[in-house]
Amino acid sequence: MNVLDPFNAFCRHTHVELDGAPSGPLHGSSFAVKDVFDIAGQRTGNGHPAWLETHEPAICTASTVERLLAAGAHMAGKTHTDEMAYSLNGENVHYGTPVNPNAPGRIPGGSSSGSAAAVAGGLVDFALGTDCGGSVRLPASFCGIYGIRTTHGLVPVDGIVDLAKSFDTVGWFARDPRMMRRVGEVLLPQASGFAPKRLLIAQDAFAFAGPEAAAALAGAVATLKAAFSQHRDVQIYGGDTVIGPRVFRILQGDEIRRRHSAWIDRHNPRFGPGIAERFQWARTIDAAEVEQMKPKREEIARHMAELLGDDAVLCLPTAPGIAPKLATPAEELEAFRARAFALLYIAGLARLPQISLPLGTLENYPLGLSLIAPRGADRGLLAWVADALS
Repeated sequence: MNVLDPFNAFCRHTHVELDGAPSGPLHGSSFAVKDVFDIAGQRTGNGHPAWLETHEPAICTASTVERLLAAGAHMAGKTHTDEMAYSLNGENVHYGTPVNPNAPGRIPGGSSSGSAAAVAGGLVDFALGTDCGGSVRLPASFCGIYGIRTTHGLVPVDGIVDLAKSFDTVGWFARDPRMMRRVGEVLLPQASGFAPKRLLIAQDAFAFAGPEAAAALAGAVATLKAAFSQHRDVQIYGGDTVIGPRVFRILQGDEIRRRHSAWIDRHNPRFGPGIAERFQWARTIDAAEVEQMKPKREEIARHMAELLGDDAVLCLPTAPGIAPKLATPAEELEAFRARAFALLYIAGLARLPQISLPLGTLENYPLGLSLIAPRGADRGLLAWVADALS
């Protein structure tokens, strides 16, 4: 491994380094890849030694990685992820917890933990992750960097170990909004230009995050307001902060159960705290409740589409607080995770792009502010952010 890694961001057990094309729009840049992306001839670890041992080397490289290499970027290595990517913490009992470079002594967030740490620590220019329930957005907030969850289905997910297919998206991190845009110009399809004209501030989401988080982000919100001629407060929860996260957890958990239960039964892998319990819980989901939740998801998606139209972005906190401390008791982490879902579920259920911006601090630790855009408006969102914040 040619990259010095003081943050335990990179995998040793699945290390692979690849040169990019000799020229291209990303020539001269380096990137890391979450260890759920396949590389031809290499085994994919998916955050668990049992997964690594029970799967053959990949036949093909994920097309996302291929496109970055073809654009001239150098792949420095693969990065740690939570076990099976089923956590938001970034802690892995098998491989250790990547260091959060901008919040020492606190978790980096997951499941794209190593990718976030590698970018935040300056080891690479950008890094690929995946986002199912918040696995790019939350570590971006915790580590004080940019991170995007793309519109569901917009970036191909071939050659990526899935967790819950109707939620899984490709995402990436960078320290610079211009780099975020450059990566997007390679990975995202051409689209009609999206130029946001209206800023919607999710007042109830800020209230839910709490007065400390809202105060920490107030200056950033004011900066965004100044960039728009039209801005107004909106309510997104309809007075109910419980139903949305419930819909998300049931539908996601059902997909996870169907995807992974047979493999778990066959190999009996050892899972760390929290993750073991989540897999067990997923087996208790009632099929009738799954069917009840499916139309509720579509109701939320329609509401968001009507709210955003084709010219608005929604502003809300990425997370309800700063990164929890290392060794925080499991029950406290689960409580934080539940609160985080009340902010993260919106883009996931509605299949929308969301970018976390490193614009806030609380107790001298990073706290992200997010923008959610209409479906398919990813390139325009990244272009606006790069122009407004560079």
